[in-house]
Amino acid sequence: MLSTVKISCDLCVVGGGIAGMLAAISAAREGSKVVLMHERPVLGGNASSEIRMWICGAKGKYNRETGILEEIALENLRRNPTKNYHLWDTVLYEFVRREENITLLLNCTCMDAETEEGEFAHGRTRRIRSVRGYQMTTQRFYEIEAKFFCDSSGDSILAPLCGAEFRLGREAAAEFGEESTTVEADSMTMGMSCLIQGRETTRPVKFTAPAWAKRLTREEGNNRRPSMESESENFWYLELGGDRDTIGDTETLRDELVPLALGMWDFVKNSGDYKAENWELEFLGFLPGKRESRRMMGEYLITQRDISDGRVFADEIAFGGWPLDDHYPGGFYHRGRANTNVQTPAPYSIPYRALYSKNVDNLFFAGRNISMTHMAMSSVRVMATCGLLGEAVGRAAAIAARENIAPHDVYLSHMEELQQSLLQGDCFLPSKKRAVGALCRAAKLSGGDDRLRSGEDRPHAIYGTDRCSAACAVPCGGELSYTFPEGRVGRVHITFDSDLERESLPGGSCERTHCTRANVFLNSPVMHMPPSLCRAFRLEGELGGVRTLLAEEGENCRRAWDIPVDAPFERLILTPLSNWGGEETVAVLSFDFN
Repeated sequence: MLSTVKISCDLCVVGGGIAGMLAAISAAREGSKVVLMHERPVLGGNASSEIRMWICGAKGKYNRETGILEEIALENLRRNPTKNYHLWDTVLYEFVRREENITLLLNCTCMDAETEEGEFAHGRTRRIRSVRGYQMTTQRFYEIEAKFFCDSSGDSILAPLCGAEFRLGREAAAEFGEESTTVEADSMTMGMSCLIQGRETTRPVKFTAPAWAKRLTREEGNNRRPSMESESENFWYLELGGDRDTIGDTETLRDELVPLALGMWDFVKNSGDYKAENWELEFLGFLPGKRESRRMMGEYLITQRDISDGRVFADEIAFGGWPLDDHYPGGFYHRGRANTNVQTPAPYSIPYRALYSKNVDNLFFAGRNISMTHMAMSSVRVMATCGLLGEAVGRAAAIAARENIAPHDVYLSHMEELQQSLLQGDCFLPSKKRAVGALCRAAKLSGGDDRLRSGEDRPHAIYGTDRCSAACAVPCGGELSYTFPEGRVGRVHITFDSDLERESLPGGSCERTHCTRANVFLNSPVMHMPPSLCRAFRLEGELGGVRTLLAEEGENCRRAWDIPVDAPFERLILTPLSNWGGEETVAVLSFDFN
């Protein structure tokens, strides 16, 4: 008989993709005990070395997603300048493993859930008591009891296991007044892809396709117009399954996608239509990357109209801005364009109420499975946006666990706390500003101006600013300081310039903005830290003429610092010492306290 390990925690997150990772990390940083159960050997989901999709997010100037995502991106620039996928896996692994409050269960598949029925808060009728997973490497079962659960599995595995309400497929356009060509609702979805990547060499490399590879006609191959000259060619259109069951047919579809991927590489190499003599196949994925399956039903259902009309939600906890990018169910064999590309008002608002179940009392969700229509999902589904949803869920779950309340109670009585927690964690909420304490606002500021305490942590059109250096350029070794009557300082917030537009990095737009790359060219650039980012700084508090060191960093890789202090002072001093570009000044966007 196989053994069972039992664990109790505040939050159990099922699924270790980008959304699940950030949910686990943010909850753990807020003091919650977290179990992260992931069925693969590496973290990252679609962004991992097993699948290799890019982490895309909102379009538009200065709309880059920050918070934990920016921490990961900057750490990856420092540790992984050639964008090696195996090093990328270690960066993601380290971000989870270094959180003491997270128990990480890799190679562990969620297979069952124990639930109870009853009359719970706000009309909910079910509650999850525990989930059960099987870890294939240890041949053990894990039973996780938790106050709250978060489904970030992509396919919403907890829906059938616990009876959570969900939708699957495309809604009729008339149901929500959406701009969709779907006249009658159906079960169609977007498909899945097995990606390929190439590496340019200095010599001709022969490729012989196996007999079972798909033989593409010239019309089929050229219909998607592969381009080995483009740094953005990642063969995403090798897609099938939207007209089938994207869960139940996954293995069958994999057996079609791999021959299709090999057939495309054979076409690129041997058709004579592409200059690919010196290219070799670097990677072929055997794990399909999915775009859509079940979508949980929450307190609120986001529609395409909410996005396109730019609706601003009072319970805004994240933003999006990817186009309405709806892939045709036929995938690769659909004639003509493979997808739509309708621009959205970036950044648009995403509400908290779409992140928890309408019928299961203690179930959150984060990722492409949140409460939204198919058309809304075509934009919200991209991983940077999903990461923001995960960070919001983690912080909300931490509040709910601490206060012993339901997810909906967070909406009713703790929204301002949740929003300010996200802002303090360097997340951007387009309709909100980070609160700055009254003592800070009244203090005498030396070495800078009031933009440092505006609660605006990035240049953005909504603030009327345009350049990261607009806030304050401090000479290296110079001081920014606040002087005030003796008072207790709770936390100090500092934001440096990490070049959100990545204009200081080498390569084209695709290279500069993504953490990973697709094809590897002979001249693929070597990345580096943004030169504008502060490399070394010192933060001190002063009382009665005596200075106390509060924080010091010599190899800083973070854009934002939220430093707990909880001590009386009459002066705070920030001394930027250097930046990564070796310039004479350091750009500081924010320096304030509560």
